[in-house]
Amino acid sequence: MNPTRVLLVDDHALVRAGIRALIGMIEGAEVVGEAGDGSEGLRLVEEMLPDVVLLDITMPATSGFAALQEITTRFPAIRVIMLTMHESREYAIQALRGGAAGFIPKSAASAQLEEAIATVMRGKTYVSSETPQDIVNTVDKTAQQKDLLKGLTPRQREILALIAEGQTTKKIACTLNISTKTVESHRSQLNERLDIHDVAGLVRFAIRTGLMKME
Repeated sequence: MNPTRVLLVDDHALVRAGIRALIGMIEGAEVVGEAGDGSEGLRLVEEMLPDVVLLDITMPATSGFAALQEITTRFPAIRVIMLTMHESREYAIQALRGGAAGFIPKSAASAQLEEAIATVMRGKTYVSSETPQDIVNTVDKTAQQKDLLKGLTPRQREILALIAEGQTTKKIACTLNISTKTVESHRSQLNERLDIHDVAGLVRFAIRTGLMKME
């Protein structure tokens, strides 16, 4: 079997050296490149097409989250593990919702890196033992809601977005050049398919699934 090709993206040379040494002890994995900032990391991702990217969050030029979004959008087959000093639940949730395949605090890297790489290469999501289980549950729920969103028709998604923006049935009908009865019919279908029966719930659904962006 070919070794798992890993790209390191971290702005601290000593951290990269330590991780490179750890990966050197993992059978079936090899470091194929290193970058000291997000912009350089993106260039190497495009050039090398690694299997796994170990990506820091806080970096100059391009942040880890911005790089994560770019990688997951342009190269969905590449698995990204966020390796970071930030252990708060907010960072973990943002990373996993952003498409990261794994999240490991740097303090846990030495013990969990091999397992993390093996897990994401199987197509599964890895979170360290330090990450509270409720974070994983929150992310799983968001993934389920995104699947529900994908199951809606283009017209239903359009109407849901307008509802989330606060538009009334009459305004939506005018905007889309359809009857109010048609809008009400789509709204009823949304309530049934999503099992959400109030406007506030529809707004929360639209935000969680990325249909509605928070400024």
